[in-house]
Amino acid sequence: IVNWIIYYSTYNDKRAMENQKNGKKDKKRKGEQMKKGIKETVREAIEPTVTELGYRIWDVTYSKIGADYHLEITIDNDEGINIEDCERVHRAIDPILDECDPIEGFYYLEVSSPGIERELRCDEHIAASIGSEVEAKLFAAKDGRKSFVGVLLGYSDGVVTLGLDEGEIALLRSDISKLNTVYKEENI
Repeated sequence: IVNWIIYYSTYNDKRAMENQKNGKKDKKRKGEQMKKGIKETVREAIEPTVTELGYRIWDVTYSKIGADYHLEITIDNDEGINIEDCERVHRAIDPILDECDPIEGFYYLEVSSPGIERELRCDEHIAASIGSEVEAKLFAAKDGRKSFVGVLLGYSDGVVTLGLDEGEIALLRSDISKLNTVYKEENI
């Protein structure tokens, strides 16, 4: 079973490369990015197209890995994601990103699935995973444990409720360092 599917390519921002070559910075665009943020700008630009194709954006991340920058668009839908889905979305969003030009310089554009054991990073991820088996890792031990695995029963007002073999437990979202779904063959 494939846990993570990625389709990626290198992406060169022609205007930024020319400016870098000439020692110039695009100050106007830098200021706009600082106000809104790259992830938000990218999401706003591509979300209508991704939705029109029948997918939803699970996450957008922009990070430096080693010496390289990576823009990762994670997509999902109810039927699951395969490499053809990633390629389809990549080809559709590439011209949009070229037009809106949200990132100065060279980066890798990756389109991927969230995987079977997906990290639940925001409220929408948690709400979409209610009824799934999850693992909550805590910053500090609670009841002598730093990790709880159970069914995600609910999420409200910053409290994550899990159904464990020994009963229910309520955990503050702010106490959870990592929350992700758990893969078990019978869950598929």
